[in-house]
Amino acid sequence: MRIIAGEWKRRQLRAPEGDATRPTADRTRETLFSMLVSRLGDFEGLKVADLFAGSGALGLEALSRGAAHCLFAEQDPAAIRALRANIAALRAQPRCDVRASSVMALGPAKEPLDLLMLDPPYGTGAGQVALDKLRRLGWIGPASWVTLETARDEAFSLKGFIVDAERNVGKAKLTILRIEEE
Repeated sequence: MRIIAGEWKRRQLRAPEGDATRPTADRTRETLFSMLVSRLGDFEGLKVADLFAGSGALGLEALSRGAAHCLFAEQDPAAIRALRANIAALRAQPRCDVRASSVMALGPAKEPLDLLMLDPPYGTGAGQVALDKLRRLGWIGPASWVTLETARDEAFSLKGFIVDAERNVGKAKLTILRIEEE
């Protein structure tokens, strides 16, 4: 695993030990960020979240491309060790907030984030549950962009969201969502 673009381009990332975490493949991450760049333009100054973070590859990619700050939420101890090691290796600590807990343990937000990236375990429905809660707690606002990675054949329905784009890459399905205007 490596950073694809930006300040830390080509820097290697450590993957968590064991098989509890499924890191997003470089090709899948490259496709996701290409989809985001076509919508956002760039990442300069954005406040982002990498939820179900694993190694932190998604959030660190956003930071490498200019995001101002990233909140990482992960509960697996091996993944947290890899995440903290990756942040330290890139000297990114001042721009990172690591929450060693479930995404579902996040409380109310002070303000909505610009971009939330969710890569929950495939086939669990955890992404749907988390998105509903995050929207109700103010993490997602009308200007927020949301990405959800699921298994290619995994079906989901999200009340209060519209699908902006969807792409299949290998075994993964990448979905970009916006909050539905009421």
